[in-house]
Amino acid sequence: MFSRSVASVSRSLLRQAARPAARPAVRAPLSAFRMPVPLTPFQMRLLSDATRGAIDKAVASAPVVLFMKGTPETPQCGFSRAVIQILGIQGVSPDKFAAFNVLEDPELREGIKEYSDWPTIPQLYLNKEFVGGCDILVSMHQNGDLAKLFDENKVLVEAEEGDKKEQQ
Repeated sequence: MFSRSVASVSRSLLRQAARPAARPAVRAPLSAFRMPVPLTPFQMRLLSDATRGAIDKAVASAPVVLFMKGTPETPQCGFSRAVIQILGIQGVSPDKFAAFNVLEDPELREGIKEYSDWPTIPQLYLNKEFVGGCDILVSMHQNGDLAKLFDENKVLVEAEEGDKKEQQ
């Protein structure tokens, strides 16, 4: 955000310099010409302890945790909607599922990207382990890996008694 404001100031100053001198030149303060000191990778990727703790707690709140835009009932982006549909098709138990709307908290929205080292939302966690975003989940759903993963971790809706007897 800071670099955008400096860039927009620089562009406006360049536009002023390129204009004919029909009107008196306005001098910009010297601070407008100073380039900001670039942040080190450590500074750019510094997640606060409070945010990290909140994300740790959220990830541990259920076996299947989804950080998404919107809610499962009203997803606010197509990727979040696709992941919710995949979880429904796979049969993930609502009792073993929690979703967090990143649009409600800007710190969570940016913090989850650093926490997982994954640049996009939605993000799915299974037993506190990052699984992936929408593209990964679609691929795993299509090749059957996601069904195996959910079955191994016992997060699917259990079959009704009548269904169990029919299967035997």
